[in-house]
Amino acid sequence: MKSFIEEFKDFAIKGNMIDMAVGIIIGTAFNNVVNTLVKKVVMPPLSLLTDDVNIAERKYVLKQAVGEAKEVAIGYGELIEVLIDFVVIALTIFIVIKFINRFKKKAQDPKNKTVETPKNIEILSNIEELMKEQNAMLKSKK
Repeated sequence: MKSFIEEFKDFAIKGNMIDMAVGIIIGTAFNNVVNTLVKKVVMPPLSLLTDDVNIAERKYVLKQAVGEAKEVAIGYGELIEVLIDFVVIALTIFIVIKFINRFKKKAQDPKNKTVETPKNIEILSNIEELMKEQNAMLKSKK
C-alpha cells in the first residue's frame, strides 16, 4: 500500500496533474469570457440585422402547441450561437498557440543568443555539429 501512495504522490506532484488542473481552471475562465463576448458583443448587432429578433430564440416550428401538447421545433438559432462560440474559441486558441510557438522556436534555436536555449536542445545541437564535422572528414578521406 505504501508504494501505491508513493507512486500517486509522484504522479500528482511531478506528473502533468498540476498542469492539467491549471489548464482546466484557465479553460473554464476562458469559456466564461467567450460566452460573454458572444452573447453581449457579437449577438446584439446580429439581432439588429434581423429586426431585433434574438438569434438564439430562432426556430423552425414543426408542430404548434395545442392544449397540453408542447410545441415541436428545431432551434437553429441556438446552433448559430454555439457555432459562433466555437469559431471565437478556435480563432483565439490558434492565435495563442501561434504566439507560443514563435517563442518556442526562438528558445529552441541554439544560434539565437537573445533567448536562453534549454540545455538538452543545446547538447543535441552540439552533437549534431560534431556529427556533421565527422561526416565531412569521412567524406574527404574517401
